[in-house]
Amino acid sequence: MKLLPRTAFSRTLVLLVSVLLINQVVSYLMITLYVVKPGVQQMSYLVAKQIQTHQLIAQQRLLPNLQQGYQEISGVEEFTLEQAAVRGLQGATAYSFIANEVSKVLQQPVEVRFRQTDVIQVWVQIDGQQSWYRVELEGFNEGEVPPLLLYLLLIGVLSIAGGAWFARWLTRPLRRLQQAAFDMSRGVYNQKLPEAGVSEVRSVTRAFNHMAHSMEKLEADRSLLLAGISHDLRTPLTRIRLAAEMLAPTGEAAEQDPMFAGIVHDIDDMNAIVDQFVDFVRSPEMGEQALVQLNELIHDVALTNEYTELEPIQLMLSNDLPAVWVNETAIKRVLANLVVNARRYGEPPIVIASGVDKRANQVWFEVRDGGKGIAQEAFEHMCAPFSQGNAARSGEGTGLGLAIVRRIVDAHGGQLRMQQEPGGFCVRVELPLKSRH
Repeated sequence: MKLLPRTAFSRTLVLLVSVLLINQVVSYLMITLYVVKPGVQQMSYLVAKQIQTHQLIAQQRLLPNLQQGYQEISGVEEFTLEQAAVRGLQGATAYSFIANEVSKVLQQPVEVRFRQTDVIQVWVQIDGQQSWYRVELEGFNEGEVPPLLLYLLLIGVLSIAGGAWFARWLTRPLRRLQQAAFDMSRGVYNQKLPEAGVSEVRSVTRAFNHMAHSMEKLEADRSLLLAGISHDLRTPLTRIRLAAEMLAPTGEAAEQDPMFAGIVHDIDDMNAIVDQFVDFVRSPEMGEQALVQLNELIHDVALTNEYTELEPIQLMLSNDLPAVWVNETAIKRVLANLVVNARRYGEPPIVIASGVDKRANQVWFEVRDGGKGIAQEAFEHMCAPFSQGNAARSGEGTGLGLAIVRRIVDAHGGQLRMQQEPGGFCVRVELPLKSRH
């Protein structure tokens, strides 16, 4: 269910609050049953006994001085209905629970009402009688918070504050672990995480640090291998091209020789493959980021395209696009790779659009073409290194173009999406609007 908490902090806090509420309810019931109720019963017993004593003395008409003295000492007074109404009976509140307790002592039905003034007035009427008895008890200040309520409130606030602190302390290493795992998925390897928290969390952090170190070493070895291969291939490729040019016919015959033209074409392709290897190795290294306008980068890529391609790129750019913190060279590489893919595997026209989504706090740009496109599953497969979509590709390239794009976008904390539109295919890049760290 969506209403249930999902994070470890919220679940721990809800658990602690639930336990606290149960504890408060049980404490309230226990105090009520074993502290408050006995006190009310004792008070009801004393009130009933005072009324009984007053009735007994009132029956001894030969002792008027005794009756008056007892009334002054005990505070028990007897009024008619009219007198009681004048002296505060109308503002009193009935309490059936106390009436039941007084009835048990007097052994006859009674009605009991309470009224709070400077003192507590207990009004008692015995069933069948027209008169009311009033017993005054020592009252309490209404402006003061009842001790029981103050106790429960204080315990509740302290328990919730302590539970919140404990939940945050318990989940802080997990949040660090979550952020480190997210950074590692983008190819960013941070420093070793501190092994803090409970023993289980420390064990998980220790295992994660070991895994991160192994993956960082593996990534470094792979980068070194690809860089070494790229470096070692350039020298024999240069020698092969030099030998082909020395052995090829001179003049116009060289341009018409299919063998020479094929060798030169293959060498250019291999150099392009080597360049993609180097780009793939360098793609996680974002370097210094700057606050730039994406529209300016798009214009630069479109201008470069005009020198090499006959088909121009159409631009549909937003005028109110805010600046964003990115690595300029890396984003240009993303645009160039998407344009190359659109030309190689799509159909004209090629359109680059940009915009801003203020609700999602992000800017976006997309490269569209008029081709049939590919399925979502195939697109995700092609974003993996050295992967190609057989249905959409002719076997050219190394399968690193979209992999480089994905790694750069992930390193910027963005999203790479595809959209199959009625008029063609679209690849969309979404970048967050965030301040520089």
